[in-house]
Amino acid sequence: MFDRISINPNICHGQACIKGTRIPVHQIVKMLANGDTINDLLEAYPSIEYADIAACLEYVASLAEEQISPLEMIEM
Repeated sequence: MFDRISINPNICHGQACIKGTRIPVHQIVKMLANGDTINDLLEAYPSIEYADIAACLEYVASLAEEQISPLEMIEM
């Protein structure tokens, strides 16, 4: 599902990273959240591509997605 994201316990303490790098997904997302643009990231990390940044966002979105199950009302 996430062919551009890797999790390896021997790399960055097992944090999700862009495959083939030591760039953690959280670093990319934090930089975007703090106002950096995709072009800023591509300049700062010449070893990554636009698709890597998109994969980071998709990965984080999948973690944030919640499955909601309705609870039955209990009468007291």
